[in-house]
Amino acid sequence: MEQPLILVLNGPNLNMLGTREPEKYGSATLDDVEALCAETADELGLAIDFRQSNHEGELISWVQECRGTAAGVIINPAGYSHTSVALMDALFAVDLPVVEVHITNIHRREAFRHHSYVSHAATGVICGLGIQGYALALRAMAGIVAED
Repeated sequence: MEQPLILVLNGPNLNMLGTREPEKYGSATLDDVEALCAETADELGLAIDFRQSNHEGELISWVQECRGTAAGVIINPAGYSHTSVALMDALFAVDLPVVEVHITNIHRREAFRHHSYVSHAATGVICGLGIQGYALALRAMAGIVAED
């Protein structure tokens, strides 16, 4: 039986994890996040396609391309959470379950970070639990795709 494919997308500046503001984001790198996701997905019988981009259009293209191939999308849109109606629209357009992840608790940060356009398209949101939020998102997604 083929494993359901989950697209795991990471937005701008997440390639700087481990060096960028470690007091907020911790010392784990994006490679560490990918390893955690791969391990968790394997445990859950899922396949992942893990990607990162600093470019809004590239993220949107990846979301559009996953229609018909992926069972769901896990996304840490980073700064695009608060600005990208286009990313939100792409997530709505593919009509897949979406789990939004944030390493920090966006509700305990600057007021402009309290609103996420992406959340409007998300089945669920996990924030403030560090990189373990990705593992939790994969566990939630495994349950969601098993129901379909």
